[in-house]
Amino acid sequence: MEQKRILVTSALPYANGAIHFGHLAGAYLPADMYVRYQRLRGRDVLYICGSDEHGVSILISSKNEGVTPKEIIDRYHEMNKSAFERVGISFDNYSRTSLPVHHETAQEWFADFRERDLLTRSSEKQLYDPEARMFLPDRFVVGTCPHCGYERAYGDQCENCSKYYDQTELIHPRSLLSDADPIVKEAQHWHFPLGDFQEKLEEYVASHEKDWKDNVLQQVRSWLKAKLSDRPISRDLTWGVQVPGEEEGKVLYVWFEAVLGYISSTKEWAAREGTPDRWKEYWCSEDTKYVAFIGKDNIVFHCLMFPAMLMAHGGYVLPDNVPANEFLNLEGKKFSKSQNWSIELKEFLDEYPADPLRYTLAMNMPETRDSDFYWKDFQARNNNELADILGNFVNRTAHFTGKHFDGAVPESGVLDETDEAFLAEFAKTAEMVSANYERYRFRDAVVSTMNLARAANKYFNDREPWKTVKSDPAVCATTLNCSLQAIYALSVFIEPVLPFTAEKLRHFLALPDDAPLRWDGPAEYRLPAGHKLGEKVLLFDKIDDKTVEAETAKLGAMAAGDEEEERTYPPLKPEITIEDFMRLDLRTGTIREAEKVPKSNKLIRIIVDIGSEQRQIVAGIAKQYKPEDLVGKTIVIVANLKPAKLFGLESQGMLLAGSTEDTGPVILTPLSDLPDGAQVK
Repeated sequence: MEQKRILVTSALPYANGAIHFGHLAGAYLPADMYVRYQRLRGRDVLYICGSDEHGVSILISSKNEGVTPKEIIDRYHEMNKSAFERVGISFDNYSRTSLPVHHETAQEWFADFRERDLLTRSSEKQLYDPEARMFLPDRFVVGTCPHCGYERAYGDQCENCSKYYDQTELIHPRSLLSDADPIVKEAQHWHFPLGDFQEKLEEYVASHEKDWKDNVLQQVRSWLKAKLSDRPISRDLTWGVQVPGEEEGKVLYVWFEAVLGYISSTKEWAAREGTPDRWKEYWCSEDTKYVAFIGKDNIVFHCLMFPAMLMAHGGYVLPDNVPANEFLNLEGKKFSKSQNWSIELKEFLDEYPADPLRYTLAMNMPETRDSDFYWKDFQARNNNELADILGNFVNRTAHFTGKHFDGAVPESGVLDETDEAFLAEFAKTAEMVSANYERYRFRDAVVSTMNLARAANKYFNDREPWKTVKSDPAVCATTLNCSLQAIYALSVFIEPVLPFTAEKLRHFLALPDDAPLRWDGPAEYRLPAGHKLGEKVLLFDKIDDKTVEAETAKLGAMAAGDEEEERTYPPLKPEITIEDFMRLDLRTGTIREAEKVPKSNKLIRIIVDIGSEQRQIVAGIAKQYKPEDLVGKTIVIVANLKPAKLFGLESQGMLLAGSTEDTGPVILTPLSDLPDGAQVK
């Protein structure tokens, strides 16, 4: 039985910085494509999001800029909301967690849990700044790491050795607020019993083993294997949702209240629509299919913690799927605002249209592994695919129809096998693209969509209307009629990925009132002969080499600063023969498990599936990678290396990684999908 309605959410972005391409490719573009497709199917779908406006990150930005937290959130909320609109993200509601409706919702949930004795309260030791007169959040204190001796370690985790610890374990801690030496004080905090939901969560995750993505399942299983424990849901801050019944300065932990922003945003939408209780139809009905789009850094919160909260409250629908994407990098490096290695969405849209960006990101979407945005690739996608395939077909059809048929749909003659086969592609495309969207395979959906444009170009070329217009006008008219029907079909099928281009196509077609703008429309409806078309429009401007070179140079200059230090390179090793190289057996494999090696700051033990078997490998990558971020990645290993023992563990191979003095080891991964066990030559 098909669901009556679909609820879609995207992770709430922090309102302390501008949205960049990595954010867009992770949780917003795939969700928007999915929502637009479902709307074309005529389904009741609601798309909800909003700004996350509490937490330490807002306070840090506030402190760094010397302004109030409200000034920070007001600026970035409006900036990001506008950027989302300009790039075509079609939220039904984009809210913010600073609104009264959110504070009231979060406080109601806390009060309900407290009244039902679901929460526990305990005293904890925390660092307190005697000059600022406040307890210090983890990111407001630095000191020497108790494990590796790194002198700029934060209060919760060392960026050098990646180890977690309690902030009171820091050596020589110092407040980032006042530079004072903090003291240790007792603080009372509320905790949510996440561990009590271990069994229910295991059953919940097991019920989705066939439909959730592997990267999601692997990370969630890792947490469940380690066993869940109580989580604090209150903290001592001056910015956030006040804990009801507590003294001022005690707020709800952002991990607890931010996810409730999905519910409060839906309440805001329902009130604006004049139906205040309608939000319950989406959140409290078994007829709802809830899909939560996120990045991989939010997997645990949306697959374990939020579902546990929903279970504890009762009466709410759980996520049916959590199609988390991996990370998008920029020109081979991670997006980093602090290192000036980033492209803000707003700045990009000031110079370029949205659709070529949406298309490029969709074709490089990090669905199963990290991927990259390259300016050269953006140029190639725009010029060689959008302009030369889709744009070229539409332009030739429009030009020929305007010149020889007075800009009206010509009368179709008798269809031959080629014409009928071409028109039959519309239904096949609808079915194939639909299957990919339903399985959250967005790249495949876009490829299948563009294949219709490729087929249309081939059809136009093969029918040679420039010849038949003189030799057989009836055949020429049929060719142009079929081509215009294809433009109508494309205007429907490209809508999820190219909404602005789809609108241009509909404007050119001047669609009649009875033309159905729904997914199955192209298979059932034909533009009538004699229908007058609109003005021809250029769909895509080409991007020249100078533009791309300037953008790449600008990006490099931003990252390099005033002067780039001269880099030294290690000497090349002695030459080998092809026979020497052929002795290596390099295989692809997927990391299934990953954990740190006890008593080692550098080593991680991984289990790699190479198709024919699973191998244990011990690698010195702990300073660069967290174990949970490795699970699900495809890597290349030396499969015929003699086993060796490290810290008492047998290492059955070696993974391939590049390194410099600055980066340390960086794992090498394939650019395209390869099955486990594929040979690398």
